Amino acid sequence: MLAVRAGTLWRVIRPLGAVVGVMSLLALQPEPARLAGSAPGARADDAPAARVLILSDQARRYLALQYRAFATEFMGCMIGEVRGRAVVVSRIAPADVDPVHSTPTHVVPSASCEAAGWSGTVGMIHSHPTGERCWYYFPGTRVPSSDGQSFRLTGYPVDAIMCGDRIVWINRDQAERVTPLEERPPRPASAARAKQRGNQSQHGGSTDPAGGD
Repeated sequence: MLAVRAGTLWRVIRPLGAVVGVMSLLALQPEPARLAGSAPGARADDAPAARVLILSDQARRYLALQYRAFATEFMGCMIGEVRGRAVVVSRIAPADVDPVHSTPTHVVPSASCEAAGWSGTVGMIHSHPTGERCWYYFPGTRVPSSDGQSFRLTGYPVDAIMCGDRIVWINRDQAERVTPLEERPPRPASAARAKQRGNQSQHGGSTDPAGGD
């Protein structure tokens, strides 16, 4: 009788042991990444914070036109992808905003960018028509402004404020950065050499490093 019970018990335990073994192997597998380095519209849950915000020429032109056209705040969805520590914005799509919710001092979308049909969103951008109060934390403090509080509620890698000739943006490290709206082309090396020669000619004949007599 005891042998029969032992045999029955072994038949029950053996399949359970196999299940436990499989579960142990699965537990050792690495957890899938939530954010691929170049996946469009990726979220920023576990990704390294962005260090660079790159806007295409089309995105810059759109922002400049929108800023000139509206006396109230406008909002857009930044469409692009995350490439390592850079957020690359290829275009700006209009957010779903009811006109009554857009004033000179605030703007509130009626739905998310994804609900509005804009897949690949990497962040949101809105304008401050007067070019003032372009910050996510009040100056000299770690007290978040309403824009800072709103960003904390999203899962995007970045958020941005259109502020005249510059874009103030923030990453998931809560670090504010500034990107000029117009990219300034690098000075040609020939121009730099010409300027250097001009400076040298002004001090020619002087042995004083400061140009004195």
